Amino acid sequence: MAFQPIYDFAAADVWGWEALVRGVNGEGAFSVLSKVTDENRYAFDQQCRIRAIELAHSLGMPGRLSINFLPNAVYEPKACIRATVEAAARVGFPLERLQFEITEVEEVRADGHLRRIVDEYRAMGMGTAVDDFGAGYAGLNLLIRLQPDVLKLDMDLIRNIDKDRVRRII
Repeated sequence: MAFQPIYDFAAADVWGWEALVRGVNGEGAFSVLSKVTDENRYAFDQQCRIRAIELAHSLGMPGRLSINFLPNAVYEPKACIRATVEAAARVGFPLERLQFEITEVEEVRADGHLRRIVDEYRAMGMGTAVDDFGAGYAGLNLLIRLQPDVLKLDMDLIRNIDKDRVRRII
């Protein structure tokens, strides 16, 4: 697990931290995620959430903790968030500091299902975000349906934006 700062340029400060999955020998996310299957997806997602909360707490990290999650790993929102809530309570990590990022690495199989997940997390006081918007399966319709608290644009959309008129228009 690694933590990447999320910087708020308006406040000129670190707003929070994104938990990034890493392998036991430091392998990157792509290597780790390539081993996730339908059979181990739920357990993997749960382990990542719990480890991120425990580690962020033990490091005394201020601000929000943003955790990527695999929507297709969540079979029933209320049941699947239980272990996350229990881990946060066990270490004293406020739910209001948690934000769940919808990743673009997998296509969401049922849009209504994703909406139920987002609604459940919000009802518990947690934030939501769409990560790497513009890079994968998410589109403008997803924004309309989910209305996330935070939208994180894909780096390719903003790289060299100062030199590229098309990127500025987008």
